[in-house]
Amino acid sequence: MPIDAARALAADPRQGDIGWDHKDIQLYHLGLGAGLPATDPDELRYTLESKLHVLPSFATVAGAGMAMMGGLAAPGIDVNLAHVLHGGQSIELHRPIPVKGKATSSAKVAALYDKGKAAVIVLRTEVADADGPLWTSDAQIFVRGEGGFGGERGPSVKEERPGRAPDRVEERHIREDQALLYRLSGDWNPLHADPEFAKLAGFDKPILHGLCSYGMTLKAVVDTALGGDVSRVRAYRTRFAGIVFPGETLRIRMWQEPGRVLMSVTAVERDDAPVLADTVVEHA
Repeated sequence: MPIDAARALAADPRQGDIGWDHKDIQLYHLGLGAGLPATDPDELRYTLESKLHVLPSFATVAGAGMAMMGGLAAPGIDVNLAHVLHGGQSIELHRPIPVKGKATSSAKVAALYDKGKAAVIVLRTEVADADGPLWTSDAQIFVRGEGGFGGERGPSVKEERPGRAPDRVEERHIREDQALLYRLSGDWNPLHADPEFAKLAGFDKPILHGLCSYGMTLKAVVDTALGGDVSRVRAYRTRFAGIVFPGETLRIRMWQEPGRVLMSVTAVERDDAPVLADTVVEHA
């Protein structure tokens, strides 16, 4: 059996050192579409080193490659990467991410769920620096054809939207070159750049990274519902429900409740096709 749940869950965490500085932060923000208009004071917080703050979703690219590939190479995990999909993502912030940092990343398989015809692997990454914990990140990895090993089905994460119109609706255009810029932060999958590879995967053209949509959505929430204050974000989670192409537009519907913002994210040009679902920002 390609997945040995007991062995995978018992394996020691994979540890490594990670580091970043203002250039990594600025590149990540630019990959999310920050900097338009270029001289807007609100945008300079994402692009100018003297005014820089860090969008919390940066946690998904700070050492993310090590965590993701390390988890899929863990003892007890032997899967075909062609059958792997990023099903969901969550981050919990223990304190604001500094503009420059050195930290230790510890990644492990935190849970394995049996969906019958598929398996869900939860890869958890704990990151801490000399001052203590910084963030905890969970990537939910959906692996087709690897269910049936007798594990638990796992919890439901469905978020019921309020029965009222959204409190805010924001639209964010995706530039034609945005996936090419975003991939410089560490996700080199040719699906997001190579038209021939995208066609082999069943798409007419390259698609945008799901984690780019994830970051764009958080930026929209911070800039509007949270008054531009990244330090208010406590946690952020989503389920990847569909794709979006460079050149399209994200429509972000927000429902504000005490201590949190619920969202649905769709692709405007394709009749509001789902992109992100069950999406929540918890905040101070």
